Amino acid sequence: MVILDGGLATHLEALGADLRDELWSAKLLLENPSVIRQAHLDYFAAGAQVATTASYQASIPAFLRRGLSVAEAEDLIQLSVRLATEARDAHGEGAVAASVGPYGAYLANGAEYTGDYDLDEDGLFAWHRDRWEILASAGADFLACETIPSIVEARALKRLLGRTPGVRAWISFSCRDGERISDGTPMEEVAALFAGDQRILAVGINCTAPRHVSSLIERVKGKPVMVYPNSGETWDAGRRRWTGLADPVEFGAAAAEWHTAGAAFVGGCCRTTPEHIRQIRAHADRL
Repeated sequence: MVILDGGLATHLEALGADLRDELWSAKLLLENPSVIRQAHLDYFAAGAQVATTASYQASIPAFLRRGLSVAEAEDLIQLSVRLATEARDAHGEGAVAASVGPYGAYLANGAEYTGDYDLDEDGLFAWHRDRWEILASAGADFLACETIPSIVEARALKRLLGRTPGVRAWISFSCRDGERISDGTPMEEVAALFAGDQRILAVGINCTAPRHVSSLIERVKGKPVMVYPNSGETWDAGRRRWTGLADPVEFGAAAAEWHTAGAAFVGGCCRTTPEHIRQIRAHADRL
């Protein structure tokens, strides 16, 4: 089992960062890059074998909207990879995955959980192209296409991968239930899109409730399976507390079950922390 990192933004907030901004964690590429490096180091120390960069929401259009130039935007996207690489090198081992967030992350309206976009496949191809080319040449070990909500965006990313020989990637989807990704496409259908592509390391599920993961694993054929769900927390208004797999020990035990069910890559997404990854590591060592 390859152990991924956990929620980068979640840990950055624990380290004192204020991410109340449409750039989210990418805001810190401008304001405090050293804390991003520290977050990567903390995940490596907890047992993660892969650092996922802070480029999820770091698109050129988003930085231009903030008033930066194209050159400045490109530099910040490259910086996201450099920070993760520096943390990896300081730790002494591991890999760097350059995060390719969905178009919905730029929209900042929750569309990464619906796939309700105002662009077609050609439009998505064009929107992703510049950042893709920057990340593909920035020195990461592979690209992480993550929280993809629609088959249309998946097709656009597959086309971009075809334009960059020598680049490998994983693709993971946000899912609405145990059968379908966020736009309603069956998981089997989007997995089949990549089954014969040797440049794809894994197909998987992220930013999705843990209760759906086991069923989704069964629906991915032809590629190694990757899962890094959210903590599964929901707000219980009656008891005024978060409920779900927030407990790292429970999350680690669930991760072991996902591995047994067929997941080759396991980690966490939103509201998971280095302690969640430490528990996955402990279960992996026992396995």
